[in-house]
Amino acid sequence: MSVVEKPRLDRAHVLQLLRHMIRVRRFEDVCAELYTKQKIRGFLHLYDGEEAIAAGVIPCLTGEDRIVATYREHGHALVRGVPMQTVMAEMFGKAEGCSGGRGGSMHLFDAGTNFYGGNAIVGGGLPLAGGLALADRMQGNDRVTVCFFGEGAVAEGEFHEAMNLAELWDLPVLFVCENNGYAMGSALARTEAETRIAQKAAGYGMDAETVDGMNVVEVEGAARRAIAKIRETGRPMFLECRTYRFRAHSMFDAQLYRDKAEVEAWRKKGPIVRFQTWLLDNGLIHEADVAEIESAVGAEIAEAVAFAEAGTWEPVESLSNHVLGPQPDPPTVSAPTGRTRETTYRDELRAALREAMTRDDRVFLMGEDVGAYGGCYAVSMGLMEEFGEDRIRDTPLSESGFTGAGIGAAAAGMRPIVEVMTVNFSLLALDQIMNTAATLRHMSGGQFGVPVVIRMATGAGKQLAAQHSHSLEGWYAHIPGLKVLAPATLEDARGMLWTALEDPDPVLIFENVMLYNRAGQIDEGAGAVDISRAAVRREGTDISLITYGGSLFKTLDAAEVLASEGISAEVIDLRVLRPLDDATIMASVGKTRRALIVDEGWRSGSLAAEVSGRIMEQAFWSLDAPVARHCSAEVPIPYPKHLEAAAIPQVDSIVAAAKTVLGR
Repeated sequence: MSVVEKPRLDRAHVLQLLRHMIRVRRFEDVCAELYTKQKIRGFLHLYDGEEAIAAGVIPCLTGEDRIVATYREHGHALVRGVPMQTVMAEMFGKAEGCSGGRGGSMHLFDAGTNFYGGNAIVGGGLPLAGGLALADRMQGNDRVTVCFFGEGAVAEGEFHEAMNLAELWDLPVLFVCENNGYAMGSALARTEAETRIAQKAAGYGMDAETVDGMNVVEVEGAARRAIAKIRETGRPMFLECRTYRFRAHSMFDAQLYRDKAEVEAWRKKGPIVRFQTWLLDNGLIHEADVAEIESAVGAEIAEAVAFAEAGTWEPVESLSNHVLGPQPDPPTVSAPTGRTRETTYRDELRAALREAMTRDDRVFLMGEDVGAYGGCYAVSMGLMEEFGEDRIRDTPLSESGFTGAGIGAAAAGMRPIVEVMTVNFSLLALDQIMNTAATLRHMSGGQFGVPVVIRMATGAGKQLAAQHSHSLEGWYAHIPGLKVLAPATLEDARGMLWTALEDPDPVLIFENVMLYNRAGQIDEGAGAVDISRAAVRREGTDISLITYGGSLFKTLDAAEVLASEGISAEVIDLRVLRPLDDATIMASVGKTRRALIVDEGWRSGSLAAEVSGRIMEQAFWSLDAPVARHCSAEVPIPYPKHLEAAAIPQVDSIVAAAKTVLGR
């Protein structure tokens, strides 16, 4: 349907609006019944009472436009044109579902209709929508992204971060707040100092309008105006639809927070009864029309239920499907030229960024101070002048917002490199990394991938004290759906980035702060490297020293000390923390029969514990001594230099730990 500013309420159009709303309402009525019969499980959030919003907004879009919804998204999916049979099958968890049974009620996805899913995280879809729109702006596409969310999301930081980015960057997004007054179970006035939601968006300079969300004609008119203006200006718009949900927040909700009389009073002015009554009273439709819609919808629902009942359960053997995308072949590694040049770790990271930007127009860098400032660690110094502000994109201090935007841009076909200044700041974006980047492929049944690269500085040694000296890469290595890299050498600093950008999945790159200034020689032909294997950095026969990142060169130095005392230590650089290269680890331990793992993370729950566990499971009978771990002391990293040094592994302590394993 083409977008014009004023709806034409001819007979065909009003019947279509009414059909959309009745179809959603009856579908959800049946879902509620199926829930009581335990056919649908988990959380079930019904849209009952809010149908006018989806019916009023979504038909105003083109097929190329994108939609991001919430966990109450069944109505959005149906109005968008996701087949009811596949939606119902997804509610059952069947393999024929629109998400392959992987998402369930809260995670309906459909690539064919550009439906980017429901999102169970309150406010979690807002940065994603911004990123989808960012990709369209950078690619020159004439598309609009519509993001639906409830009023409870406006208390989340991601709401404010997404509003600011959208207005700052002129992103073509229509934000639609479905204000049902209660979030989960708390009335808006109990949780918000400012209850006029549109005013919050207006505070960021965004054009915002409030409409009666129970009036489908008013919603449609506002949506048409907003979408037309977005297409004209390329700027975001905000629509607050004041509505009411007649049912509980979810099927687990006893609704003790509101009176039944209040619900019944709202039902009498609900969107369907209101619109249908007006149409009948004005002779635009007849009772027979309503009966025909009800009959057709009933038959469609019956077919959808039968389809879901007859659907198949995904076999257990395919449990690991859609965690990662189709894996690319390892890159072709250039043969050494024999010609070397002097360089630094920082310079090679910058060269890798420059090469990636030159080779692929889809690649761009975004993050705090990466542009005009040149990066906190000067890695991107000079790149903004070379590639422009559009591709070297300074962000606000809003880690969740801009990381989520990078995720959305990746899902829309771009190849963003997101720089988070330090690893501790990444915790502010952990929700987006873990709940969106790592899960989108899985929840969508493989329909959407997130080829984003996220870089961050990690580690101690700069006297930055307890809040800027973390080594948390082991935390991220715990999460399925991610790849986690720790480049230590000049070659890996240069080569890992391009390989990561070729990967179909989110890749996190941890750069130890003590390596940026490290200088050395690199072959002039150095290029892409394999990111699936550990590396033997020194051959040995008496003990395997297994490490990564900032501890690699300390461990190599320790191996030199051990060699001077007649001990032959093999040094393994893990390089890839997820997935771990078990084969290289076990081959080394099988040869040396002893292992010491050096890890700058804290000992309890560390990556070292994971490596140790795998050795015990796979190579126990090869061992001549217990596996040992040498990790950072279990204290917040201190500020004084001597205490900081004592808190993290050093050459002498690595040597001492290795000798203990050897019984010397």
